[in-house]
Amino acid sequence: MFAVPFDEIGSMVGRSPAAARQLASRARRRIQEAPTPDRDPRRQRAVVDAFFAAARGGDFEALVAVLDPEVLHRSDWGALPGSAVVRGAESVAAQALRFADPSRIVHPALVNGAAGAVITVDGKPVSIVGFTVVNDRIVAIDALVDPERIASLDLAFLS
Repeated sequence: MFAVPFDEIGSMVGRSPAAARQLASRARRRIQEAPTPDRDPRRQRAVVDAFFAAARGGDFEALVAVLDPEVLHRSDWGALPGSAVVRGAESVAAQALRFADPSRIVHPALVNGAAGAVITVDGKPVSIVGFTVVNDRIVAIDALVDPERIASLDLAFLS
């Protein structure tokens, strides 16, 4: 794609040209096999809203129903301890129930062009959550919880 020979790529990443070629082949295969996210923002929003409603209602089964069995939840806490990756519908649903708190207000938002939310506590943004929805199921959740990065964002629409 960039017309860079594999021997140059290999030297940049500390691999042989053959290993660089194999890495590129695996990357192309993963991209081709990746599911295509739902494009309809209304469908995305309906799934994300169902996720938050189930979490608020403490409905574990409803949470699992909107999550893909292989869902991946990544959280970025910045310099704070807690950054993590959680895998699997039941583990992600359990985590969602732990964070479902009436003091957390969910503000629907577009995050990276897809359905997401800004979560506030006492009017202050505490997290930004993006979702990837495929075939009406959440396959990935990305949460930004780093207070420094959140403070640097223009979230005036919440006022």
